[in-house]
Amino acid sequence: MMMSKKILKHSCFYCSKLINVAVAGTIDERAINTKRILNPWERNENHTLCLNSAKAIGCTVVNIGTQDFIEGRRHLVLGMISQIIKIQLLADLNLKKTPQLLELVDDSKDVEELMSLPPEKILLRWMNFLLKKAGYKKIVTNFSSDVKDAEAYAHLLNVLAPEYSNPSTLTVKDPLTRAKLVLEHADRMGCKRYLTAKDIVEGSPNLNLAFVAHIFQHRNGLSTQTKQISFLETLPDDTQISREERAFRFWMNSLGNSTYIDNVFEDLRNGWLLLETLDKVSPGIVNWKVANKPPIKLPFRKVENCNQVVKIGKQLKFSLVNIAGNDIVQGNKKLILAYLWQLMRYNILQLLKNLRFHSHGKEITDADILQWANTKVSNSGTQSRMKSFKDKSLSDGIFFLELLSAVQPRAVNWSLVTKGVTDDEKKMNATYIISIARKLGCSIFLLPEDLTEVNQKMILTLTASIMYWYLKQPVDQDKSSGTSDSETISNSTLDDSASESSIEENGNL
Repeated sequence: MMMSKKILKHSCFYCSKLINVAVAGTIDERAINTKRILNPWERNENHTLCLNSAKAIGCTVVNIGTQDFIEGRRHLVLGMISQIIKIQLLADLNLKKTPQLLELVDDSKDVEELMSLPPEKILLRWMNFLLKKAGYKKIVTNFSSDVKDAEAYAHLLNVLAPEYSNPSTLTVKDPLTRAKLVLEHADRMGCKRYLTAKDIVEGSPNLNLAFVAHIFQHRNGLSTQTKQISFLETLPDDTQISREERAFRFWMNSLGNSTYIDNVFEDLRNGWLLLETLDKVSPGIVNWKVANKPPIKLPFRKVENCNQVVKIGKQLKFSLVNIAGNDIVQGNKKLILAYLWQLMRYNILQLLKNLRFHSHGKEITDADILQWANTKVSNSGTQSRMKSFKDKSLSDGIFFLELLSAVQPRAVNWSLVTKGVTDDEKKMNATYIISIARKLGCSIFLLPEDLTEVNQKMILTLTASIMYWYLKQPVDQDKSSGTSDSETISNSTLDDSASESSIEENGNL
């Protein structure tokens, strides 16, 4: 019991390590406060870094805060740890990491469907593919009731590792005994145990999912010579699209919608989750009386939801010239991303407006954010300047390090900063910037590549998030300039360099 309390007390340290195991490089360990004895402020920063990093890899942490770590609230901390472990276990269940998964499908249409499935569904498809080979007649549809008798596991392991099979596994009548034999088979294969025989027969969904995912990682039984793998080379390079989809997906999941989003292009097609997100961003804006709640079987009901999504977007002054509700229903990637970008941007601008300037009734613009950042850096005594959110000089990261240092003087350890000349140096600075921003309290979803390649959308959200964090701090926080931040905003004008970003990203599509 004492050990458990000790582990929970230091759960942030373990979570940080787990996060980097799940998604390598998420937390730059240079940003972690590592003194032997941390003061409450430093300890809180570490917890904040951990929570924001967990959100950034896809964990839902709506109901957990830094105080829960400090107090060691078991169910909340363990809940987050289980999410991190699940992300790590399912990391290889995609065509990029495991192209051999193409063996599960027959044609290009099936490939597109496979690529859109969440990892759990791909894992089930893989399991059923091998069970069919083994002559197992049933279809496994879940990791609970369908595996409780352990028969599916016995057949799965027999086809994957027949050299370790025990004939009695399939002849015994007692499910618990069979489950024990299955785990012994897995041990002989070299698969570590994530569960007990009792967990199998009781149908624990999370533990059974972890067990199957670990088997897949250890030995997936798929051909390494699949001819269809060459098909991947004919697919368009959607690196930028997938990166933006990832950022918007994790942002939407961080809002605490009713359903976890696994794939933006598939999961938003009925419009319901978009309506939920709009209601989170602008409470009361959705007319729920005319909304259709899932499951929605009739296509025109989905169109009705998506038409309301577009209507609300126009109400919020999004540029939606070529976007109709049916485009969302059809899963049009470019148009969905364009809508989500404007929604995410609107959200951060509204947060800024409501935080500081609602009494003036003034909208916050991209130019205001740009000017604020330049003013903070200039007033700190450095010469760096951001010309626009697509200024290529930002790729070395120095401007953002100076901005972070300006808003929190002790945030940056300059002895750890590189000159940002080579690609490796730029990436080191970028990972450090992201972790420092998260450590302060910024909820951001960009990748180091977004900084080094100067993705203007993500540059804007990073700058706005730093601004939002700073303006939330107590009024008596050090403000070295003679001009207040509110004056900086009110006096700003929309210059060409800043408006260019807004026009390009929200312009006609």
